[in-house]
Amino acid sequence: MSNRVPEEVIEKIRSSTDIVDIVGEYVQLTKRGRNWFGLCPFHGESTPSFSVTADKQIFHCFGCGAGGNVITFLMDIENLTFQDALSRLGSRAGIDVDIQAPADSGPVQSKEDQQLILMHEFAADMYQHILLNTEEGQAALDYLENRGFTREIIEKNRIGWSLPEWNYMASSLKRKGFSEEELETSGLAIAREQSSGYFDRFRGRIMFPIMNETGKIIAFSGRVLEHTKQEAKYMNSPESPIFQKSQVLYNVHHARSAIRKNRKIILFEGFMDVIAAGKAGVDNALATMGTSLTAQHIRQMKRFAQEVVICFDGDDAGWEAAKRAAISLNEENFKVEVAVLPGKMDPDDYVRDNGAEAFKDQIIGKPHAFIAFAMMHARRHKNFQYENDLLQYIQEVLQLLAGRSSPLERDLYIKQLSVETGLSQEAILQHYRKLENKTIERNRPEPTIIKTAKKEPKRITSLHRAERMLLSHALADPSVMDKLVVEDNGIPFVSEEFQALYVQLLGFYEEWDKADFHMFLETLQDAELRKLVMETALSERDPEHADEEIADCLKHLQKHRIEQQINLKIQQSKEAEKQHDLKRALLLAQEVIALRKSL
Repeated sequence: MSNRVPEEVIEKIRSSTDIVDIVGEYVQLTKRGRNWFGLCPFHGESTPSFSVTADKQIFHCFGCGAGGNVITFLMDIENLTFQDALSRLGSRAGIDVDIQAPADSGPVQSKEDQQLILMHEFAADMYQHILLNTEEGQAALDYLENRGFTREIIEKNRIGWSLPEWNYMASSLKRKGFSEEELETSGLAIAREQSSGYFDRFRGRIMFPIMNETGKIIAFSGRVLEHTKQEAKYMNSPESPIFQKSQVLYNVHHARSAIRKNRKIILFEGFMDVIAAGKAGVDNALATMGTSLTAQHIRQMKRFAQEVVICFDGDDAGWEAAKRAAISLNEENFKVEVAVLPGKMDPDDYVRDNGAEAFKDQIIGKPHAFIAFAMMHARRHKNFQYENDLLQYIQEVLQLLAGRSSPLERDLYIKQLSVETGLSQEAILQHYRKLENKTIERNRPEPTIIKTAKKEPKRITSLHRAERMLLSHALADPSVMDKLVVEDNGIPFVSEEFQALYVQLLGFYEEWDKADFHMFLETLQDAELRKLVMETALSERDPEHADEEIADCLKHLQKHRIEQQINLKIQQSKEAEKQHDLKRALLLAQEVIALRKSL
């Protein structure tokens, strides 16, 4: 794997890349002492147990055990191969990485994904060329400019125009060598029902590319110039191997650095809102792709910030969607605020009617706290002269307060409810306590489940400690491997995972003949084995008394193997007795006695 790139190139990329910068693009890091800490991106947690050590250029999570260096971090977080991670870091550092992949390397799916991305990149370039440089695109360009789209905005967002022809793009992609199967899988073309061939999905539409986190185009949304009843205003790419709406947040590639700077995400309903916000200088904006906020979206957002301002449309559907998103984010411990648009406006309407500065200062700059917005939502379309509306309003607000507010917030909002409804604070508080007790009762089993789940991995046996110590010495010194050969199968370790690492380390030393913790980590495709290597590398060993420690570990492992043999022979002896084979049972019993004497 790593031997396909010269060792000096890999080392140059490692030394030119600061792990704090890379990890900081995915995790909100805070410096404490010499290390940086944040919430682990590999498992859910509310207390930071994920640390990055700048001087050693490593990361480690004390919760789930994940760890490694900057290359393996990218491999794990982006699910990349070693070569892909190295290539990406090399590109950032301005170092050319020429990787010749073997003929049988990489899964078919990965090559398919690359082809699909190439198709979308080619299509985006062609769409934009047609928009900016041809007579056929002039009407669309005039429309965009009249809507406030400058050339800078068009180029930054790679906006284009698809010709109103049936198979212009399909024919162009086929000429580029893409197959009909790839055409259909990409979603850029649709198979004809009555005859052979394909026609373009997008025809006569302004094309807005959808990019992944690395800035590669994975889908499109096409908008018609004039909306008619015959065709939809927007048409989106279908889901494909590279595009799943439930996992994609629009604008991550552009917004990541602004989010890190502001420590805050402005969340919109759609990509047009993000572009409108960009005109107003709101650069830390993200949007879902026409879907409700999903667990995958929230997990992705957690890597960048813990504070979110939601800005959805001002109509009823927008208020409902904002409430659902606010509750989901609040339950995941985000600090949530909601920027409310007047009337039934969307962000683009507001910017055009009131100006970019007013949008930034009066809307985004003055959001409502989560509970305050929930109260505004609950008051909508209610008439307090009707008892049912009044009681429903109180019920909705108190249900949100229960389990989601501090005592200070509770008292503040109960006082506000009392003023609004004319009911006493005591009566409202009494009803609140009933709801709170129900909430506590409903959630009571969860802590037990969590505790049990967390305790399990932390049970470290004496066998694990011995194997870890032995591997630690082997990682630090290749000559230790000569001392570890045992008579039976040549492998001194008992556990399967340590046996696998021992075999891998043997192969590594045959190739490199030197100890290099970082290089060895990078040869391991299995993330669980990388965790074990990190745990091993961080464990304490005494280099000055290495021989004694190695001897003690080998003795402990040999004792464990003998105990395994004893248990096996006892079991076999019992089986022999059941089958009335007394001679074999006696022989096995004698072997057990001999093994016990050897302990």
